[in-house]
Amino acid sequence: MPKFKTTIAFLVLTIVCTCSCLPGTQLVAHEGPDPVSHWLFNSRTVDESGNVEARIGPNAAIEGDFRLITSRDDNSVELNGAKSQILISEDISSVRRWLPEKDFTISAWVSIDQRRSWGSIIGLMQDNRDAETGFVLGYNNENFYFGLATSEADDGDGNMTYLTGSTAYELGKYYQVVASYDGETMRLFVNGELDAQSDEQGGAILYPEEAPYTIGCYRDDDEFFPHAGRIRDVAVYELAAKPKWIEQEFARQESITRLDARNADSQQPLEFAVRPYLQYVTTDSITVMSQTSDVANATVQYGENADCDSQAGPSDGKLIHEVKINNLKPNTQYFYRVSAENSHGESTISDVRTFQTAPDSDTAYAFAVISDTQSNPKVAKQIAELAWAERPSFVVHPGDLVGTGTNDSHWTQEFFPAMESLISRVPFFPVLVNHEVNADNYFDYVSLPNPEYYYEFQYGNAHFFMIDSNRKVGKGSEQFDWLDEALGKSTAQWKFVVHHHPAYSSDENDYGDLWKTNRSTQGDLRVRDLCKLYDKHSVNIVFNGHIHSYERTWPVKDAQANNDGTIYMITGGGGGSLETPGPKRTFFSHSVRRGHHFCMVHINGKEVQLKAFNLDGQLFDTLKLSQ
Repeated sequence: MPKFKTTIAFLVLTIVCTCSCLPGTQLVAHEGPDPVSHWLFNSRTVDESGNVEARIGPNAAIEGDFRLITSRDDNSVELNGAKSQILISEDISSVRRWLPEKDFTISAWVSIDQRRSWGSIIGLMQDNRDAETGFVLGYNNENFYFGLATSEADDGDGNMTYLTGSTAYELGKYYQVVASYDGETMRLFVNGELDAQSDEQGGAILYPEEAPYTIGCYRDDDEFFPHAGRIRDVAVYELAAKPKWIEQEFARQESITRLDARNADSQQPLEFAVRPYLQYVTTDSITVMSQTSDVANATVQYGENADCDSQAGPSDGKLIHEVKINNLKPNTQYFYRVSAENSHGESTISDVRTFQTAPDSDTAYAFAVISDTQSNPKVAKQIAELAWAERPSFVVHPGDLVGTGTNDSHWTQEFFPAMESLISRVPFFPVLVNHEVNADNYFDYVSLPNPEYYYEFQYGNAHFFMIDSNRKVGKGSEQFDWLDEALGKSTAQWKFVVHHHPAYSSDENDYGDLWKTNRSTQGDLRVRDLCKLYDKHSVNIVFNGHIHSYERTWPVKDAQANNDGTIYMITGGGGGSLETPGPKRTFFSHSVRRGHHFCMVHINGKEVQLKAFNLDGQLFDTLKLSQ
């Protein structure tokens, strides 16, 4: 997915022109050049089969379900967001003569019925990290954006700039969205006004060798995000329009913005896209998160009984809501629910759930460890329900929450629904790793201490240190130095570290493919430097994932089995495709097991008991530590 280089406009210039005109006359700019491509969507240009006759430029074809709107006020095509697209061409060579080389303007009238992290109005691009080429005019969950890669930016290596505006769109409303580029500056306009600009790109447009040219679908070799909403008009020009022309073009058609462009057949009331869940509990506070289907204000109602007669919030009008409740009592059960209301007066309210604040250091408690829930909501749901039956105080998640962090549906349709029975009642503390791909979704959906990809928290008499092992963790790195200092300051009875990649592993495949080569690094060598810190500061247990199986080591110190060392736990059985231990027994391995699973860790003063359960809820491994 794209590496965001986001620039948000903070200055808009208003220019007043004077000239020798007759009194009462209005200065009107020239209408401008003809576009090189122009698609109008009405009964004269779109037939029943979805063939689209262009006014100028290449014809197109609508693939998938669509509805032609032919009312007195509105002529447009409505796409339903389910595998539909308006395909101009699969072959870039066939449309090359209609594509601008350098200066260009794209103008479109569009409405949005469903929010997307990656929505497109028109685009011809490849966005595959090392191959960011082409252009796209589109939208994310809240704003419009303009993406472009050019020959001079970053020495022409194909890094795309995604210029994101600040105007928050409303569902079911028409907007005029315009992108312009003059060879030096990218500009994004919404309803005639400058919304953002950037000078990060320069030179000719850097086109991909192969890519589809589409309207109403964010699409490249490995992504397909169809548009849900209406498209009236899309035009591409070979010149960069001046702001005055764009302003007057909008003024000429401003009445379109007052049309109701909602799809009545699919219109749904305000509802929770992600039901309320819990984050970062302390002895006197907790954060409640949720997501609604439309921009809304969310309020948390809570109390020590189900009446929930206190409240926190409301959150500012957004899709994802983050409300912190303060001034709570330690080790106390509270009831809560979330209510939300949008600007249209529609409202929704969640079921009542409970949470419990953290205890003081003398109280016994327990927590669950669940990792690698990625891409298997059926198993993750079963494990979440088994874990909730054990009544943990919170959940530690060593990473790979979802299959692809940039894919909205992996969060809203897989992770959160699967985990809801658990994380609506107890908070979860995750780490950021490879499958989250450093996506905005991760940072939007969690509420953790800055910088969020590494942090610490205390619960009872234990201290937890959360590390992103996808980033640098070697000696001298930011995380290494922070962890060294934080561990040194800790006076907690128990010290636990959580990161995704294991320093020690007997897996057959991830670190050497033992069946083929008979050699293995037996762990991720990048994180081995951290083991020196664990030895130095007497860390009790390190929890990892990444390997989709279970493994518990002997205590290890100075790279040897040693009763005074640290225990390393691989707990990657939360849903990912299972992996298998290699044929050779390693010096560090105590217990290995192939199968989906979760762990419970019980702490009472100077004693820790760890239990591992399989998918049937059967106990298969135990550990007891005493001080």
